[in-house]
Amino acid sequence: MPELPEVETTLKGISKGILHKKIGSFDCRDKRLRWPIPTDMGSFLKNQSFENAYRRGKYIILNLADKKGSVLIHLGMSGKLRISRDLKSPVKHEHWDINFNDGWTLRYTDVRKFGALLKTKKDPSDHILIKHLGPEPLGNKFNGEYLFEKSRKKTLPIKNFIMDSKIVVGVGNIYANEALYMAGIRPTKKSGLISRGKYEELSRSIVITLKDAIEAGGTTLKDYTNAKEAPGYFKKELKVYDRGGEQCLKCKKILKEIRQSNRQTVYCTNCQN
Repeated sequence: MPELPEVETTLKGISKGILHKKIGSFDCRDKRLRWPIPTDMGSFLKNQSFENAYRRGKYIILNLADKKGSVLIHLGMSGKLRISRDLKSPVKHEHWDINFNDGWTLRYTDVRKFGALLKTKKDPSDHILIKHLGPEPLGNKFNGEYLFEKSRKKTLPIKNFIMDSKIVVGVGNIYANEALYMAGIRPTKKSGLISRGKYEELSRSIVITLKDAIEAGGTTLKDYTNAKEAPGYFKKELKVYDRGGEQCLKCKKILKEIRQSNRQTVYCTNCQN
């Protein structure tokens, strides 16, 4: 699943090619995504232009010029966005195109159809999918004190806690594993039992991990590629995720792999407590 670094990398890859250009048409070949694509998306976009583009959690938000509305895009489990002026005729799983008058096209591909393309005429921050999201981990509202206060009296395992988008957005499974390893915290530890000091370490570890992943273009484990069809290279930097049964890079003990909420968790029983 594309997580925050992959979505951020995708956003950077498409922004230059889609902003401040008139939209000529919208082609929808299959509206059956996680939520059906609105039937009037074509008329909503025609002759408009995108004024700016930004990320909120794992959503890419494209604002139309003159405050005429916004488009929300979610990549789901396997979604990809490409921007090109040399695209071939669409094939299976290439569900929609936004065509610009200068010959460029933004194309969305999604094998598993868990992504989304929605629209709103209101402030995107008030949208039902956006308004309950927690702070951005790379923003100034996120720190150890915030996590400490939010975790009081909670019995939820710390890994589940930091993956809750109502607590903080964008800390997906890969990066939760890596950040907890960096901070020396066992993923199964109850979030309410972790000290203020450890939360300071964890918040810094989350920020470092996500920034490093963005710098590397995200993580490719199966089929993720960015807007230029390039894989993410952060997989080479993974210390624990997808390394169950291998040696810990610090103490050389064997990394333990378990399942939490049906997701892979890998940690060192010696270095994380």
